[in-house]
Amino acid sequence: MIQTGWIGIGGALGSMLRFALAAGVQRLVGAEKFPAGTMLVNVLGCMAIGFLSVRLEGSSVSQVHRLALTVGVLGGFTTFSSFSLNTMQLVFERQYMLAVWNVVGSVVLCLLGCWLGFRLARGFAGDPI
Repeated sequence: MIQTGWIGIGGALGSMLRFALAAGVQRLVGAEKFPAGTMLVNVLGCMAIGFLSVRLEGSSVSQVHRLALTVGVLGGFTTFSSFSLNTMQLVFERQYMLAVWNVVGSVVLCLLGCWLGFRLARGFAGDPI
């Protein structure tokens, strides 16, 4: 029960951070149709989970706190459900090229973000990059 509570608190924090960052990016970029804020959040979230998965492995951080960070904060922060909705909305609006760019860009950039998170964490751990 305690674990579920920590995950819930983390999820709430991640969701609030996602909303603030994605909305801020959309305002800054001024992209009316393209969900740039959602894409940035997904890339950063994937990078963070890649980084944390390496850095927390074998650390003294408890399993409850690891889950609060990964399942909670990052689960609330990353937005693949929003990504899917944004993509379908673009399809329904017949904005096919934007929909394709959103899918390809999000998948490729998020995988690169996760890889970069791994590499950064290994670099900080003294492992060769």
